[in-house]
Amino acid sequence: MRIELDNSDVLVTGLWINNQAENRSDVFAVFDPYAKSIVQHVADASGDDAVRAVELSSQAFASWKTCFVRERAEILRRWASVILEHQNDLAKILTLESGKVVTEALGEIRHSASMLNWYAESALRMTGEILPSHSNDLRAHTIKQPLGVVACITPWNFPAAAMIVKAGAAIAAGNTCVVKPSDETPLIALALARLATVAGLPANVLNVLPCKSPQAVGEVLCKSDVVRMISFTGSIATGKRLYEQCASTLKRVAFELGGNAPFIVFDDADLERAANAAMNARFYNGGQICVGANRFFVQKHVYAAFIEKLHAKITQLTVGDPFDESTQLGPLINEVSVTRINHLITDATQKGARVITGGDVIDNTFINPALLVDMTADMNAYQQEIFGPVVCVYAFDSEDEVIQLANDTQAGLAAYVFSQDYSRLTRLSESIDAGAIGANSTALFSQDIPFGGIKQSGIGKEQGIHSLEEFIDTKAICLGL
Repeated sequence: MRIELDNSDVLVTGLWINNQAENRSDVFAVFDPYAKSIVQHVADASGDDAVRAVELSSQAFASWKTCFVRERAEILRRWASVILEHQNDLAKILTLESGKVVTEALGEIRHSASMLNWYAESALRMTGEILPSHSNDLRAHTIKQPLGVVACITPWNFPAAAMIVKAGAAIAAGNTCVVKPSDETPLIALALARLATVAGLPANVLNVLPCKSPQAVGEVLCKSDVVRMISFTGSIATGKRLYEQCASTLKRVAFELGGNAPFIVFDDADLERAANAAMNARFYNGGQICVGANRFFVQKHVYAAFIEKLHAKITQLTVGDPFDESTQLGPLINEVSVTRINHLITDATQKGARVITGGDVIDNTFINPALLVDMTADMNAYQQEIFGPVVCVYAFDSEDEVIQLANDTQAGLAAYVFSQDYSRLTRLSESIDAGAIGANSTALFSQDIPFGGIKQSGIGKEQGIHSLEEFIDTKAICLGL
């Protein structure tokens, strides 16, 4: 490791089962995307490991589901506190394995702790209802109960936050969890599980199975009758495969899948505000974010002016070592991602797009932040999620036209609209097929705001009280007097 940790205890390289690390002879390497060096070798879970982890989690559920909700909440609060105590080391681990700039990594860790505190408070408010009776000698009410074992499959781009959003909510609701982190970023998931144990989470309430090839572990999690739910964040294609595998057991699913977010700028928008928001919506985490603005639709009257503002801001971005405080964009996660984005740029330019700035590849590690204009719908970047530091700008004439363009995708995760006409903002917010709309804003993430896609961008919600509802059964009880 090229960075020293203050407390090496948070670095776990084995499977995390039964509140302890289990080493294996089979290991895989976790790489630093910037230095192209090995950070650590991590134990590689097998299908048999998954079967055992599920069984142990099922056994733990018998007692965890009866744990008083206030006691669960107190454990979550202690977990949040311990995370904050080790936030600097956790941010270092996250930056090392993901390439995320360390300031953003630190923000993710703090957000994760905040989410745990929010779940601790909200779990106390998951109450049943007294219902109108349909007979004088009956009384009807509902109670909310946890599902059982929940499998959480988390991504590499926000590996800490995704684990807490999923497993934290599931555990708060009284479930036990088996987490399969991305093979790109398993160390932060293992570190968080280690700190959950320090906070007093009972054995096997949270087990973590890092693995290089997810097929064997994923198949166990999807096809097991014991696993009652799969919560997954990833690509639409992978989500569809998991959905098929879950069909035989009819288990509940919550999928947060890919996006193709439109970012719409009308000619009456505050262009400076829109340009600043565009920078955040495209370049946060190097553009490796599912709600990142993918297609920038700018009304023709302000097309040139908006591009000029973006150009000036993009050329000021600093690319480099994610541990350098002056760096604003770190490396892409791997060379495959670099190659894929380079192909999207090449395809666009061959079909008539112009590169105003950036787009060149540096050491198979970075894509210089790019601005492409004169984009058209026949280019691959129009339908494919870019997931990198590239702004693609399209021109439009009318409101009706841009609504059609915005909805011309099977994805429906997020959308952004900028205008000073609030009637127009209302119309667009209701007309665009997306689960989350930013109207003169890109601030879609808050503990209280539900997040999730429509169409092929997913099923279910994360964050907000709606996320806890995903992990419970509501049972109706009719009591005869």
